[in-house]
Amino acid sequence: MKKLSPFVLDKRCKTCFERSYNHLFKKFDVNASQQSIFKVYFEEVFHDNPTLSAPEIQSLLNGFFCQLIATEDPFEQEKTDSNRLALNLYKEWKSKVLQAKDPFDMALRLSVAGNVMDYGAANQFDVRQTIDKVLQASFAINHVKKLQQAIEKAKKIVYLGDNAGEIVFDKLFLEIINHPQIVYVVKASPVLNDVTYDDAKAVGMDKVASILSNGDNIPSTLLHRVSPEFLEHYRTADVIISKGQGNLEGLIGEKDTRIYFLLMAKCDVIAELLKVEKGSFIVCNQKK
Repeated sequence: MKKLSPFVLDKRCKTCFERSYNHLFKKFDVNASQQSIFKVYFEEVFHDNPTLSAPEIQSLLNGFFCQLIATEDPFEQEKTDSNRLALNLYKEWKSKVLQAKDPFDMALRLSVAGNVMDYGAANQFDVRQTIDKVLQASFAINHVKKLQQAIEKAKKIVYLGDNAGEIVFDKLFLEIINHPQIVYVVKASPVLNDVTYDDAKAVGMDKVASILSNGDNIPSTLLHRVSPEFLEHYRTADVIISKGQGNLEGLIGEKDTRIYFLLMAKCDVIAELLKVEKGSFIVCNQKK
């Protein structure tokens, strides 16, 4: 996999963003005047920031939209609902994982399946159907054994969280890993349905890991923007588990062999980047 800059914005991302905010216009009954104001800003952001990554653009749009409709978290209800749904599934699946022939593999697959819970990529999804698929599927990129071996040797693991709901499956995976030093990383403030400290605490993540904010509010991890505290943990980690497309966009250019990307390729842009089919399940470690 060749080295890629995290600051690559594909023109197709703009269409995806438009679809997402049109959905939010309907959800919040945004009036025509407000829609017009937002659309002007939307075009200005893309025109004036050609070097920004898709997650950075999304952060700007999210911030402006929140100011426009006077809300701090437009996906608050979706995050609560996602966590509730996932916690119900957790009760159902934990015993199955513990009784599985390979608990690590099953828990990992459930964690990857949870990545479908993404309101930035889609307004609807079927978690149960995705679980059924991932339990039967072959990973399009399969570095599972390498990840397991790296975890067994690691003194410290940094786990980059992605979305609410999905985090419950991360929690189950971390329970199976049962490692003494795991740092679970969240966003500093609400953006899309990405996990914040409160979201992680609500599902009991603090019982299996130390919860840490990365100090930033974009739906990704860009090392030039994060807090010194997070960066110290990142630099001293032996294994970095990166969940989701957003974190991949921010870190794929790092060519860091400690990073393992866990995700579902939910859009053509990411699928093409990884040279896999859209909808594929990925556990990918970069090589130098």
